[in-house]
Amino acid sequence: MATKTPRYALANPLSLLLDKPAADFTRADLLKVVETKQVERITFHYTAIDGKLKELSIPATDRSHLDGVLAEGERVDGSSLFKGMVDMALSDLYVVPRYRSAFFNPFDEGSLDFVCRYLTKDGTPAPFTSDSILARAAAIFRETTGLELNALGELEFFLLTTPADRTYPVEPHRGYHGSAPFTKSGPILREMVRHIARTTGAVKYAHSENGFVESVRSDVAEIAGRLAEQLEIEYLPRPIEEMADDLVLGRWIIRNTAFRHGAVATFTPKLEESVAGNGLHFHLELTRNGRSVMRGEDGKLSTEARKLVGGLCEYADSLTAFGNTVSSAYLRLVPNQEAPTRICWSDLNRSALIRVPLGWGNVAGLARTVNPAETTEFVDEGGGRQTVEIRSPDGSAIVHLTLAGIAMAANWAFKGDLSLFKDHGPLELADNLYVKGNIFADKELLKRLPVLPASCVESSRVLLRKRAHYERDGVFPPSVIDYIAGMLQAENDEFMNKKLTDLSAHDRLHEIRKIMHKDLHKH
Repeated sequence: MATKTPRYALANPLSLLLDKPAADFTRADLLKVVETKQVERITFHYTAIDGKLKELSIPATDRSHLDGVLAEGERVDGSSLFKGMVDMALSDLYVVPRYRSAFFNPFDEGSLDFVCRYLTKDGTPAPFTSDSILARAAAIFRETTGLELNALGELEFFLLTTPADRTYPVEPHRGYHGSAPFTKSGPILREMVRHIARTTGAVKYAHSENGFVESVRSDVAEIAGRLAEQLEIEYLPRPIEEMADDLVLGRWIIRNTAFRHGAVATFTPKLEESVAGNGLHFHLELTRNGRSVMRGEDGKLSTEARKLVGGLCEYADSLTAFGNTVSSAYLRLVPNQEAPTRICWSDLNRSALIRVPLGWGNVAGLARTVNPAETTEFVDEGGGRQTVEIRSPDGSAIVHLTLAGIAMAANWAFKGDLSLFKDHGPLELADNLYVKGNIFADKELLKRLPVLPASCVESSRVLLRKRAHYERDGVFPPSVIDYIAGMLQAENDEFMNKKLTDLSAHDRLHEIRKIMHKDLHKH
C-alpha cells in the first residue's frame, strides 16, 4: 500500500494531488494529471556537458502521443548537447523521463516537467553523459560496500539587485545570517526556497552569507552598479544521483526567480577581491539500511567515515578538474579566506579542505535544556546527523561529474587492493593529514601538507596524471577526461598570479575583475 503524503504547505503538489510519494508515480498517474489539471505541455529537462539544464517542450494535444512520449522518451542531438565530445555521425540520443522527478513548472503554469536520463540507440545509459557517469560510480560504490553515499550541497550565490531604498547598509564581511532591513534579498530568497522545496523536497535551510558589495564595479553592464548580497540555500542529504539533479534544478530555479524580479543571480567563484567567494561545499554521509554509520560506539568518527576522509584526501587535487573549472576559482582558493589551499582535514576547522562539523554525536535532548517544560524524548531514527564536508568545489563545478569523482574517491577508500595507485591506504592518509588549529599560522605544518592546484592548467595536468583513478571499472570514459582536460587548458591561466603580481595596483584590480566577471553564468 502506498504511503500517504503528509499535507505540508511545501510538499510536492503532485504528491498531494495523487496522494502518493513521488517514488510511486506511474505513467497512468501522470496522464491523469495532464487531463484533470488541463496541462498544456510537458517539458523534458536534462543536463548537458556545460552543466546547465536543457529543455524540450511537448504540447499536450493527443493522449496517445503523450502516452508514447512518457513511455519511450524523445530524440535529441547529442552532438549539440555534448559538443566536442560526440561525433555528429553518432549523435542521436533518447531522453527518457524519470516519473519520480515530475513537478509543476513554477514559471510556466501550463507545464508538467520531468528530469530525464540519456539512453543510446540500444536503450542503455549513454556512457559519456554526466548523469550516466554518476550513476555508474554510485552503483559500483553500493556494490563494493553495501553502503549508501548521500550528499547535501550548499548552493552559494550572489543576488544582484537595484533596490530603491539602500538604507540600513550591511557592514563589510558582516552579512552572515543577516536579516531585514539590513539584508534586502529576503523576499526573493524565500520565493526561491518555496519553488525548490516544492520541486525537490530537499531544502534544509536558507540564509544570507558573508559576501556583500554595495555597488559592483565591473565592465560587464549586466552587473555594474548593482547591490550584491551573498545568499545560501543548503539541501538535505540525498543519494548522490538525486542530489546532482536537485542542485542543477536549484540553480535553474534560482536564476529564473532572480530574472523575474529584474535581478541577476550568479554562482561565479569570485565577484570581488577581498569579498567571500561562492563555494559549492558538499557534506557527505554513509548509511547502511537507512541508518548513519558515521559515528562509532565511542562517539568518534567511525572507521568507515575515516576511510571516506582518506579517499577524499587521495582524490582532492584531481577533483578540482570538475569542481573548480574557471580561472576565477583559483582567486577563491587562497589562504585565510575560509577556502582551502592544502590537502588536510580537521574537526570544525574552516581553513581545512575537509571539515568534520558538529554532528550531535555526543549530545541529546538539547531542546529540553532550554525548554524545561518539554518532557517528550526525541529519538533520531536515522542514527545521527554527522557528515564530513569537502570545501574545495565552487559555483563553477560541473555537479554530476564532481559527485561522480567523489563517489570514485569513496570507492577507492573501500577497495581491498590499492596497489594500482599507491602503497598507502585511506586510514593512513587520514592519520597523516589530520590537523588542528589554523593551518596558515603554522609554517612547518604548511610545508608538509600537499597542495591543491593553483590554476585550471595545473588542475588539468593532475587530472591527466590521475586519470586511472576515474577510468577504472569503466566509470569515466577516456573521452570525457580528455574533454575536461582540454576545457581547463583553454583557460590558459597557469601564470595568472605572476602576471597579476607584476601589474600596478590599479591595473591589477581591473584585470582581476575581468577574470572574475568573464564567467558569471558558466555552469
